[in-house]
Amino acid sequence: MKLSARNQLKGKVININKGAVNSIVTIDIGGGNIITATISCAAVEELGLEVGSDAYAVIKATNVMVGIDE
Repeated sequence: MKLSARNQLKGKVININKGAVNSIVTIDIGGGNIITATISCAAVEELGLEVGSDAYAVIKATNVMVGIDE
């Protein structure tokens, strides 16, 4: 897989919460870090995603917010 996005984080699917149209996919990328993504149910099926599957979280954003604790 070649993509222009620089933020490609490999991990394992640990949960798929299927809805009527979209699914929430949870990926463990290691080090105690978890990423969730909302994708279509059709995409879950096309990618053959299942709990335990290897997958990439690919992050391509035009804006990044920064926050601090008060």
